[in-house]
Amino acid sequence: PCALTGSPPQALVDDTEDVSLDFGSEEELALRKARIRHPLATFFHLFFRVSAIVTYLFCDWFSNSFVACFVTILLLLSFDFWSVKNVTGRLLVGLRWWNQIDEDGKSHWVFEAKRVPSIAASTEAEARIFWLGLIICPVIWTLFLFSTLFSLKLKWLALVIAGISLQAANLYGYIHCKLGGQKTTSRVTSRLFGTADVPQRQSRRISQDGTEEHGKTVPR
Repeated sequence: PCALTGSPPQALVDDTEDVSLDFGSEEELALRKARIRHPLATFFHLFFRVSAIVTYLFCDWFSNSFVACFVTILLLLSFDFWSVKNVTGRLLVGLRWWNQIDEDGKSHWVFEAKRVPSIAASTEAEARIFWLGLIICPVIWTLFLFSTLFSLKLKWLALVIAGISLQAANLYGYIHCKLGGQKTTSRVTSRLFGTADVPQRQSRRISQDGTEEHGKTVPR
């Protein structure tokens, strides 16, 4: 038999070269597209607000007591406001807002958003559920306001206004976190918290845990 001599073809040499593969980005993308990574937070993000709406619609079927219905719905709205503001926004979309008082007694509205995505970031499904629930429910309470006025059921007016106020406050707080303190949202925040025509000082700072904070100082 004849022995083959000579250098290997260039194509074979090219096939043996090292190729760098970015498995990290693929893994992160797969986690981002996972369905639900925080099922408990996702459940309670919708549970309290949907329960308040359902109780408002069908409370007459369960109880003839207006006071019992009023208190139950108000408690559900309060639980929803607290859980969305302090828990679900941070877990599902990486956003958070709150108010703090400094040593001079001045009130600061702080809007925080994660700047660097991580493996523990929320998924697309969770973000979609968060924003849909945050936007649709205040719209429903606004419809309840018109229906209450047109049907002259004024005893429910205070409750409906409370529902709109609590859920609109969370909605606007997270919109401000998402947009990063634009001028238009700053004016709406002033009207929302009763600080219109008050001189405001904008400040921005980066916290140590990789989050961006937009602080607003409001004199008391």
